[in-house]
Amino acid sequence: MNDVIDGNNTKNNDARNDSVYDVVVVGAGAGGLNAALVLARARRQVAVVDAGEPRNAPAAHMQGFLSRDGMSPAALLEVGRAEVAGYGVDLIEGQVDHIDSGLLVRLAGGPVLKARRVLVATGLRDELPAIPGVRERWGKDLLHCPYCHGYEVRDQPIGVLGTGPGSVYHALLLRQWSDDVVLFSHTLDLTGDERERLAARSVRVADGMVKRLVVDEDRLRGVELAEGRVVPRNAVFVAPRMVPRDGLLTGLGCERDKSGWVITDRSGRTSAPGVWAVGNVADPRALVVTAAGMGAAAGFAINHHLVDEETERAVADRRTATAPAAALLSPPSR
Repeated sequence: MNDVIDGNNTKNNDARNDSVYDVVVVGAGAGGLNAALVLARARRQVAVVDAGEPRNAPAAHMQGFLSRDGMSPAALLEVGRAEVAGYGVDLIEGQVDHIDSGLLVRLAGGPVLKARRVLVATGLRDELPAIPGVRERWGKDLLHCPYCHGYEVRDQPIGVLGTGPGSVYHALLLRQWSDDVVLFSHTLDLTGDERERLAARSVRVADGMVKRLVVDEDRLRGVELAEGRVVPRNAVFVAPRMVPRDGLLTGLGCERDKSGWVITDRSGRTSAPGVWAVGNVADPRALVVTAAGMGAAAGFAINHHLVDEETERAVADRRTATAPAAALLSPPSR
């Protein structure tokens, strides 16, 4: 049977058995760490559990985060972990297997953490098309987000892999960063209206299936079609299938929307009692800076929720304590 940890836990999983954690955060990305920072500054006992598999690990840099533009994702997380540790947050390396309805957070092959509230920030995984070279170049010159990487490849030959309904708009959007954009139709059956819109935006179409990405000396050189023709490109964008890592949330019965994503309110609160979710696990559009903001909002909300609970308990205790004294002072009934 796994050990139950009732209080502050060190990085090496040694319990100090002080009390139940106020909040256990699962996932140490920008959302999880920012929530932990807010909660720790509110003098809450917080543990952060992380398996060390960030979605943006292949990326060398991130953009669009004020004061952190161009910083590597790994460096941001290193700074963030140091900041929360400075406030007494326990950082635990491990994989969470399951969260019980009583908010017992069960680690794989390790202890069980008792929590009053849980915040899940486990992100998502990107399912990429099975095209040779795609997985190897992911996060380098095979990219996804124009707002994250478009400026870095501005005015260069850009390609877009046609893998889903959003690929046409992906190509139209990327025309903002380059006047040399080619949409590789690949698995798309483009309509006449779509071709007209692409032509009006000066986006060329390369019909036919894509065979592979052509790479030489660790650089993308082009896209080879099944017919053998190679279209030179310096960068290629693709819209991956985004799959939330939400098994912990669905295991708690959290409600989902029509697209299959866990429903939260503006603070990140889910339909499961005492459970919040932030970042890409709940919103596929969230950038790093967005996830950090979501974490802060959840941190505020969770602390308010705990204060309300503690106040109600204190009022009930006070009434219980004063009831006997009030009875002694009351005159006898006639």
